[in-house]
Amino acid sequence: MKLHKEGLKILRNELFIFTMVNYITYWNLVSIFWYFTLPLSIVFFLLSLYFFRVPRRNFERKEGVIYSPCDGKVVVIEETEESEYYKDKRMQISIFMSPLNVHNNLYPISGKVTYNKYHPGKFLVAWHPKASTDNERSTIVVENENISVLLRQVAGAIARRIITYAKVGENTHTADELGFIKFGSRIDIFLPIGTKVCAKLNQKVKGGVSVIGIY
Repeated sequence: MKLHKEGLKILRNELFIFTMVNYITYWNLVSIFWYFTLPLSIVFFLLSLYFFRVPRRNFERKEGVIYSPCDGKVVVIEETEESEYYKDKRMQISIFMSPLNVHNNLYPISGKVTYNKYHPGKFLVAWHPKASTDNERSTIVVENENISVLLRQVAGAIARRIITYAKVGENTHTADELGFIKFGSRIDIFLPIGTKVCAKLNQKVKGGVSVIGIY
């Protein structure tokens, strides 16, 4: 397991702040407070370390398979109108990431990035029905000769920073890193109608490992 690069600056700042707070508490205030600030600092720092973890995984990367783009829980499986790019009916699968999930995002298929757009927006709770269209979000489309898939990174009430590494025109491979969402949120994935959906509602999935569809 390693730490994600997006967390290194935050962890460094936290370590500095916690060290200064405990130093000031111990030497300049009533020392009994130090017995509270020290364990709290350790707990918060360990939680941050846990949040920015990236576990080592073996990815199969089989052709014709659509893998989960993130860790989390499947909260939506439904046919819906995708109005930003395809402007037609698509099968939507939404995966909610709690603050305890691994938060790096991965490409579900191999192909070329044909679309990437950031949208500023609101910060409704991630499971709100309008979060996919009203919240801050980034939309990425990746295509190969057999299928076109749209991914949408959606911010939530706590997650207020979406990071996307995708660039239009670049070739990607299944389970390559797509981006990162800090402190919880969700990813929507839109598949062509007729795609065999393997994911189940309320299923817990792992990024790059769990199969959510077959084409």
